[in-house]
Amino acid sequence: MEAKEKPVAVLGAGSWGTAIAISLTRGGKPAILWGRDGEQIAKLETERCNNRYLPGIPLPEALTLSSDLQHTITGAGDIIVVVPSHAFRAMLKSVAPFLHPEQRIAWATKGFESGTGKLLHEVVQDIFGGKKPIAVISGPTFAKEVANGLPTAVTVASNDHSFAEYLANRLHTATFRVYTSEDIVGVEVGGAVKNVLAIAAGIADGLSFGANARTALITRGLAEIMRLGDALGGHRETFMGLAGLGDLVLTCTDNQSRNRRLGLGLGKGESLEDVLAAIDQVVEGVQTAREVNELAVSLGVDMPISHEVYRILYEGERPREAVHALLSREQKPESI
Repeated sequence: MEAKEKPVAVLGAGSWGTAIAISLTRGGKPAILWGRDGEQIAKLETERCNNRYLPGIPLPEALTLSSDLQHTITGAGDIIVVVPSHAFRAMLKSVAPFLHPEQRIAWATKGFESGTGKLLHEVVQDIFGGKKPIAVISGPTFAKEVANGLPTAVTVASNDHSFAEYLANRLHTATFRVYTSEDIVGVEVGGAVKNVLAIAAGIADGLSFGANARTALITRGLAEIMRLGDALGGHRETFMGLAGLGDLVLTCTDNQSRNRRLGLGLGKGESLEDVLAAIDQVVEGVQTAREVNELAVSLGVDMPISHEVYRILYEGERPREAVHALLSREQKPESI
């Protein structure tokens, strides 16, 4: 049996991993959803629904569930990793002993590696070398909407055209459209930094600063993404697409975004610990804010909004003080 006829393995049974797995099986094609918690996977198998993350959305018959990583990898064609960025390297190391040379790796994780600031494709290359076909899936997506079959469009960026085309065709449904790209760096940067800016937008709305302020943050936030993306080697046109502007607008304006909800709570005076406890899921922008700030400093990239988010999260700055710091910056021409 050819690899493309085998089920795609999705590693990570959270909301986004489950949504991708559901989407993969909409045409009746098989997929495997792996989770490390055996009890959780057994519950999903019994209920045929991920009631913790996507309540009320049934799991298709073509979707197999597993907590056995070796069995999952050896029985799959290609692999899609959907775990938080802080667990990304460890997940790949766990996969490596079981991976066949012909299996390809994609990921739908957004962020930088904690502690190193590496983009996730660099982590993949650390473990598997630079010749393996790889791809990143990103764009303006909320898991619940994808799982419910609502219209969605994403970008798949890959170093291998045939892999990008395969994933685009494999994920495509009547309501799920996939565009392809060669710009892995640009897609990764857009998907990571937008989480930090969504926290900023949430803070502004938590302070009741209005639509004007939110729109200004989104616009100038896009300029920050583009500056960092330029410095890291991304393509400027990528940041005007789904993985850049599209994802940024989505996460800054809709309360399904965990990062925006975190900002809303902070803007209303709640503590970081209390807001994180209430959300009860990973909020990628918290870790990413630290990595983005360190990258910006090391590369000499001006990212004032991201810097103020970092100061709020890690240095105890009050949200109103952060806004004052932004507004009191020296006047200058608008530019990227």
